[in-house]
Amino acid sequence: MSMLNSEDAVAQAVADAKGPLTIRGGGTRAVGRPVTGQVLDVSGLSGVTLYEPGALTIVAQAGTPVAEIEATLAAENQRLAFEPYDLTGMLGTKGATTIGGVIATNASGPRRIMAGAARDFALGVRFVDGAGHVIKNGGRVMKNVTGYDLVKLMSGSWGTLGVLTEISLKVLPAVEATETLVIDGLTSAGAVAAMAQALGSPFEVSGAAWTDGAVWLRIEGFGSSVAYRADALTALLSKHGDVMRVSDADWTTIRDATPLHGMDSVWRASVKPSDAPALVAALPDGCTTLLDWGGGLVWIGQSGGNAAATHGTIQSTVATLGGHATLIKAPNAVRASVPVFQPEQPGVAALSTALRARFDPRGILNPGLMAA
Repeated sequence: MSMLNSEDAVAQAVADAKGPLTIRGGGTRAVGRPVTGQVLDVSGLSGVTLYEPGALTIVAQAGTPVAEIEATLAAENQRLAFEPYDLTGMLGTKGATTIGGVIATNASGPRRIMAGAARDFALGVRFVDGAGHVIKNGGRVMKNVTGYDLVKLMSGSWGTLGVLTEISLKVLPAVEATETLVIDGLTSAGAVAAMAQALGSPFEVSGAAWTDGAVWLRIEGFGSSVAYRADALTALLSKHGDVMRVSDADWTTIRDATPLHGMDSVWRASVKPSDAPALVAALPDGCTTLLDWGGGLVWIGQSGGNAAATHGTIQSTVATLGGHATLIKAPNAVRASVPVFQPEQPGVAALSTALRARFDPRGILNPGLMAA
């Protein structure tokens, strides 16, 4: 199917579809199980359609590259507060990350612990359901009555409930200054303890991660405030080790899990932060881990001959801790046989099935992606 460049064209294509459709925007988030079906290319739905800096809102078509939106915001000294991660380096994809892909996967970076997730900044959406109907929900401003909050429902649905065509977002002012505190030589348990203390303090930490034995803690805001909070947090955390202060730390390393690039398999697991050390300790030999969100997000990478054999072990280990794991990258043979997402409890699975039946009665949108 050729690239579509209007919402009407998307609606017509879905209505006319005789079989499964694989929804593709920038093509940068093709994770997990291969989805069979005719490609529905929505990258032609591109462009910022409304931007009101004074109202802190922006509206863009779903195929708009995130880089274009960020450049538009930067010109007005504003930003996307949820810091969407970029999988192109990890997956080796060449396309441009689009705002539709970000919202469809609820892609949220290190700042989520303070600012919230992508879904928390989505004010409204337009999408085409599995029957070819155009649906609008939410609005273009922060003060609106939405009724059923389909905005949150579409965020993180991975295109299984509808094809996003337009998104309205709340944005925030850019920060004036940033400083990162680094404590080296910590185990995962020591790291989680240090991050918990920092996040429980009144000093507004906007990033808390652990990579290669070092804790990273980010402070953002006005220059004088950042300096004061960095001083106070350094003193507070001194018992955990020597605290180094870095003004130019590259947080895209954490956001995009750069230490795991080039590995054969990558999982993205969510657990209670206090359970992260237990998960790290229980992982098979040869795993590389990176903790974000104070330990609530665990990136797990593997390479070598044992990677395929231990995928089930990783998912079951996460399940015993009450968390869930998403398969981000794996060889094709593994992708075809391992659940992309943590299998749901029966009650939740029944709700998910009912929702998909309501929004996509023919079961044609990214079929099989949510299946075990």
